[in-house]
Amino acid sequence: MRKLFLYYIALFFFVFTLGCNSYSQEKEMALTEQETPKETKPYFDGTLKVLQLNIWQEGTEVAGGFDAIVDEVIHTGADIVALSEVRNYDDKSLATRLVNAMAEKGLVYYSKQSQDSGILSRFPIISQTAPYPPENDHGSITKAIINIAGTTVAFYSAHLDYTHYECYLPRGYSGVTWKKLPPPILDVDKILEQNLGSERDEAIAIFVADAKKEHKKGNLVLLGGDFNEPSHLDWTKATKDRFDHHGTVVPWNNSITLQENGFMDAYRVKYPDPVEYPGITWPANNIQVILSKLLWAKDADERDRIDFIYYHPDARLVLQDIVIVGREGCIVNGERIDTNPDREKFLQPEGIWPSDHKGVLAIFEIKSNTMS
Repeated sequence: MRKLFLYYIALFFFVFTLGCNSYSQEKEMALTEQETPKETKPYFDGTLKVLQLNIWQEGTEVAGGFDAIVDEVIHTGADIVALSEVRNYDDKSLATRLVNAMAEKGLVYYSKQSQDSGILSRFPIISQTAPYPPENDHGSITKAIINIAGTTVAFYSAHLDYTHYECYLPRGYSGVTWKKLPPPILDVDKILEQNLGSERDEAIAIFVADAKKEHKKGNLVLLGGDFNEPSHLDWTKATKDRFDHHGTVVPWNNSITLQENGFMDAYRVKYPDPVEYPGITWPANNIQVILSKLLWAKDADERDRIDFIYYHPDARLVLQDIVIVGREGCIVNGERIDTNPDREKFLQPEGIWPSDHKGVLAIFEIKSNTMS
């Protein structure tokens, strides 16, 4: 009788343990499925919206910033987003958080773990690598291979080295210490020499080499990023007396490199005149943030276009439109200005703006049946 009793006790614990393990496995599977959405065939009508967005330390610098990032991705209708300042704070994957936040709103997006620069996509990410991985806080480039209705896209997200921000030199500030200089430095050769002290040029060289391989494979190539460097297309003779350029005409290294290797600056393709359409993305007049947090050269006009979307020419890829995303207004000489210079085209945020940069939204048409 006692043996029978012990048998039933043992049987009870075996069944109980099996049930607990089964529940634990089901719970783990549920979490995995939540973090990686089941692949469904996304709707695609031939229009591809690409958003470049510096998310300012994952939105932590603005109250409600993370939710605002999610809201603005939805608001813009972006299909692919290049993210700058991915941090994964508290060992929490930003990729997972974004995918889950989108899922809570009934939307399927894909993202893979990355650091510093990242990619969020409405289309499944086939693979992801870091051609220029983050090291010692000198920037990064993340690359995703994405299939869009049968067309393979090599999409790159760049957050380039913030050091040696030498467009401050003509404005009378150091690009290394951000301290005010006695006189502005207007010697262009010296400005470019100092500019090469950053690691932006190394990153762009690696991008160019990698992107050329992708193009040879027949893939479309797109690059979005916070470059922390202006474009030579903006520092021209026509703009030499604007935005505290103080007469300088500067052939900025990395925009020159991209142009010489055939890459197109989407904003300047659509709006070639930097006087009428300066395309300012930095600094953003974020009204949710105290002014002092937005100032680096408070006695200068530090407005510049440092956030970009580039693409390699291809008969299948046609630029339709491009707009600056963010709240209207800017910051000049340490003061908020409610209006924008000239004729810039804006998409206003619906609520909180999460960044100290403005975003850039490019709209392309993909002609899948056209040979490149």
